[in-house]
Amino acid sequence: MGVVTEAASRPPRVRRARGAAESLGSIVLGFESIIVFLGGLAVYGLRALPEGIEPWWGVVAGAVVGVLMILTAGLLRHRWAIWAGWALQALVLASALLVPSMLIVAIIFGGMWAYATIKGAALDRRNARLRATQTETNGD
Repeated sequence: MGVVTEAASRPPRVRRARGAAESLGSIVLGFESIIVFLGGLAVYGLRALPEGIEPWWGVVAGAVVGVLMILTAGLLRHRWAIWAGWALQALVLASALLVPSMLIVAIIFGGMWAYATIKGAALDRRNARLRATQTETNGD
């Protein structure tokens, strides 16, 4: 039956190499999205929103910020997404005004985000330097 399908005749797709900052940042934002959603549930359960605002808006806000974190995690290959991640960290910090225990979340995940972006970028620069010197040495 020598029928060759179109997919079989194409070379395998090469995946884009992800840097350390992108990999570490996406891990932090992915886990933090779960905690932020749970924080929204805490806002609802504690009825922490100001008088006149329905408590279920806490769940909506937690879900929206969680989804934004997941979307940002997928876009970290762009430099602006790193800054969007910082803005999301500031938003989590601001949520401590409603639920003070979110300050602990903001400190822990903010620290992990800072490490992921700063140290990850340093690792990416080091790896690029090593690849450049390796290319010069090999004469490619």
